Amino acid sequence: MKKVTRRDFIKLGAGAAAAASFFPQFVFGDEFQGPAIGVSHGEISKLVAAAVDAIGGIDAFIKSGDKVCIKPNISFSANNDCGATTNPGIMKQIVSLCLAAGAAKVIILDHTIADNVLCREKSGIEAAIIDKKKVSLLTLTKERQFGEVAIPGGSELKSIKVAKVIRSTDKLINVPVAKSHSATGVSLGIKNLMGLIWDRGHLHRLNLHRAIAELALVIKPDLTIIDAIRVLTTGGPGGPGKTVKLDTVITGKDIVAVDSYAVSIVEWYDQSFTGKQVKYIVEASELGLGEIDTDKMNIVKVEV
Repeated sequence: MKKVTRRDFIKLGAGAAAAASFFPQFVFGDEFQGPAIGVSHGEISKLVAAAVDAIGGIDAFIKSGDKVCIKPNISFSANNDCGATTNPGIMKQIVSLCLAAGAAKVIILDHTIADNVLCREKSGIEAAIIDKKKVSLLTLTKERQFGEVAIPGGSELKSIKVAKVIRSTDKLINVPVAKSHSATGVSLGIKNLMGLIWDRGHLHRLNLHRAIAELALVIKPDLTIIDAIRVLTTGGPGGPGKTVKLDTVITGKDIVAVDSYAVSIVEWYDQSFTGKQVKYIVEASELGLGEIDTDKMNIVKVEV
């Protein structure tokens, strides 16, 4: 595990040789063992860039001309102090990075649980619409906005209705808020994918943990960015409950690894857990969707 300051990080990223030594997983892929996880802590306005840079920079994920979907959690009509929704400042930073990388279009979307108008208002998500020509907000409310997708290898889910828009875009960035959940213990990256399907209730009538994991067989984010600014450690998913201010962002391409690491950074219900104790993360790991063992991850921590 590496820990560097923002000043050190900038120096390390200045040239190709330094980049090769700092990001061996991108230059010497065969020699690198385990997925890269970026963890930034400190000044909120700098967290996203620092955490994304720690795993290779936004250009490793977004290319010029890309149409990008960004999936926050704005499912509840609760303000950010509650910890139930993705921080709009974090979303604004992500949108800015995408546009700077040359994204032609950015669509922020979610299938909200509460009234979509209230969710938009309470979450403050519209602050992320920094360029009205290139950035839009879509709250999915109609079944016709979803299309049936087969799930090869699914045991609980043979098919599921998935938001059509993500199938017509180039990249998907998953931006959950780290929070507790009454049915699954925690709600992180994999769980956040439920906001891209039409019928959440169907999953609750099945083996919920396995069904959530199987969503990741067909909905595959190019990048997961976990908002751990203010973590709702009890009373989730909608709150109110106990919140812990961590001022942290966690990034990675491997959604299982990102979730598994995120479980370890705070106590949930006043107890410590690991990813191996969260059923849907275990199920996703067993499906071969990513690494669950934090000892096998390349975790780069940056203070900003």
